[in-house]
Amino acid sequence: MAKIVIKDLCKQYVTNKANIEAVRHASLTVDDGEVVVIIGPSGSGKSTLLRSINKLEIPTSGHIYIDDVDVTASGTDIRKIREEVGMVFQSFNLFPHLTVLDNITLSPIKVKKVPKAEAESLGLELLQRVGLKDKAQAYPLELSGGQQQRVAIARALAMQPKAMLFDEPTSALDPEMIKEVLDVMLDLAKSGMTMLLVTHEMGFARAAADKVVFMDHGEIIESGKPEDLFTHPQSERTKSFLDHIL
Repeated sequence: MAKIVIKDLCKQYVTNKANIEAVRHASLTVDDGEVVVIIGPSGSGKSTLLRSINKLEIPTSGHIYIDDVDVTASGTDIRKIREEVGMVFQSFNLFPHLTVLDNITLSPIKVKKVPKAEAESLGLELLQRVGLKDKAQAYPLELSGGQQQRVAIARALAMQPKAMLFDEPTSALDPEMIKEVLDVMLDLAKSGMTMLLVTHEMGFARAAADKVVFMDHGEIIESGKPEDLFTHPQSERTKSFLDHIL
């Protein structure tokens, strides 16, 4: 497990017309084994904050620490960080020409030099965990969207990460497929994995999160335990947002 600390993070995009502040002075701590869910309207900076942790977005200023390693420092090996912090995206990004099992074992074999037999054994265990062991030799296009996303989660877990990031993992799914993915994520949360998620699934946030963070216009407006934030939000902006979606 890993501890993630974000301190005074800013991210600006410079355009021909203006400087856009996607994230403004955001500070957040995700403790070992903690599940933190980030909510907020579209364009509030949630995904930018999340993607900055493994430098898919390069912060303008501020610091991000993973187990006391400064991710934002120039000398940090970001490839090592990405091995230790798994990420699941909206799109599944599976290789269509590889079987499900080969998709899962590719990175452990190529990046971590895990022997093929060992990688395949772990891959099958992970497929069992996400309920898809019978699909090991299938190809991604033979699977539903929900099944593909569960494979993507298994693929991320195959690198045996210390923490997992999820960027709206159910937003591209049909409604009937969302529950099967959320069930896998809930099981992962209960296992003690450190998790930071961006999601619009408020039911999942209530059930799985240790802490919920509300963002708007690039700022962290407030955070707290799910029962406190959903029932008694301190900010009028949080209250207005929740009134519209709950």
